[in-house]
Amino acid sequence: MNSHGKDQSRIRDVIIIGTGFSGLGLAIGLKREGKIDFVVLERGHDVGGTWRDNTYPGAACDIPSHLYSYSFRPNPNWSSVYARQQEIFDYLRETADQENIRPHICFNTNVLRANWDDAVSAWVVQTETGSYRARSLVSAAGHLSDPAFPDIDGLHSFAGKVIHSARWDHSFQPEGQRIAVIGTGASAVQIVPELAKTAATLTIFQRSAPYIVPRRDTAFTAAEKGMFARMPKTAQLLRNELFWFNEGRFLQRRRVPSFIAVVSAMAQGHLEAQVNDPDLKRKVTPDYEVGCKRILLSNDYYPALQQSNVHLETSPIERITESGLTCRDGSAHEVDALILATGFEATDLPIAEVIFGRDGHRLADHWRDRPRAFASASMSGYPNLFMMLGPNTGLGAGSMVYMAETQANYIRGALNYIIDNGAVIEPSLEAETTYVSRIDERSEGTVWVAGGCKSWYLHKDSGKLTALWPDFMRQFRVENGTFTPTGYDVRESA
Repeated sequence: MNSHGKDQSRIRDVIIIGTGFSGLGLAIGLKREGKIDFVVLERGHDVGGTWRDNTYPGAACDIPSHLYSYSFRPNPNWSSVYARQQEIFDYLRETADQENIRPHICFNTNVLRANWDDAVSAWVVQTETGSYRARSLVSAAGHLSDPAFPDIDGLHSFAGKVIHSARWDHSFQPEGQRIAVIGTGASAVQIVPELAKTAATLTIFQRSAPYIVPRRDTAFTAAEKGMFARMPKTAQLLRNELFWFNEGRFLQRRRVPSFIAVVSAMAQGHLEAQVNDPDLKRKVTPDYEVGCKRILLSNDYYPALQQSNVHLETSPIERITESGLTCRDGSAHEVDALILATGFEATDLPIAEVIFGRDGHRLADHWRDRPRAFASASMSGYPNLFMMLGPNTGLGAGSMVYMAETQANYIRGALNYIIDNGAVIEPSLEAETTYVSRIDERSEGTVWVAGGCKSWYLHKDSGKLTALWPDFMRQFRVENGTFTPTGYDVRESA
């Protein structure tokens, strides 16, 4: 037994890495079935993944609460249309407690290396607290888990406070500070209005302007929450309505002119209504097609930019010095604190660096040209390995929880097949290649590929759309929601 009280010596049916929405959802499905012996390895101190780690000021979800939650665990008590970070984190913690998943979790257990041992047909996973073995391995490490740091000359020379948005330092007091924020993505538009309230000066360094639409957020009344609790069908109807609304938004990404026109007019109208200054209006007007990058929701970002203590800088950063930043136009900005709202390592997933397959081949090397997976879940050369929210599972519009549940259903089917048949399975290289080629075909003509912007949705080397699913959410479930051995090489387990 180790310090977690878990027996590490036996070969389990499956090891799950991570307890965000995807890993926790899979664990709940396995627990409810009661057939599969599993352990969950979590590097953090609690469940929750990105909703545990992202605690920056203003952190909230931009997908409606009743859709951004498990279909099998509806929550009638969401406080508002868009939940904030703490409420989502509490929901996941409560879910883990009520589903009795915690006894299966090893917390503070960081995976150092995972090797497939062909002699015993098992994965051997080395962690900082010991090793674990299992017939199958599921990575639910997620694609919004490891912070990405900007490649800017002199970053490490800055003498002041440096905070990444995904690792917020709550000892930092912004009152009276001269603060720089690098980035204008989803995290930045939530952070900026909060810091602007008390900072002496706040300078936002923008590489490209985001499209922003109104955040139509309202609090649910006690009567509404009571109705959701007493009549669960009303909450389900709301969830269905939200789902189909988001499905309709995919047509914008397919560049259907009438749908593009609607969202473009909404974003332009929001900008016109909130920004009067011609120079600022020019700076915050995007130069690419709407939807090419993530469309952001905010009612207070544009107003924050117009406060007297706030400045939007659009000249590229040349270097970071001990006392601040200098830009390509020669301007210098002395600051006390540097906030990096620069996102995550979302295309080259860090977990791929520590997974080694059948021939000792590192998954990151298999993905050197681009991340790829058959059924967006499994890779040739990596027996009994499954990836949740890996290649081509992201969404330009819609709920990632829906995608996580779809993959959990697929993987549970695969795990049951492996156990029932005493099998080792992996997709053939031909099946993987064919699947990825079809993804590429569907990607052509979408706004992500043809919209005139560079984004983390596209792989930096291949230029292929590797982060997103280029079709409707429901089509992902049709194609990848039910396991079948077709496309897999199957052999008997040792």
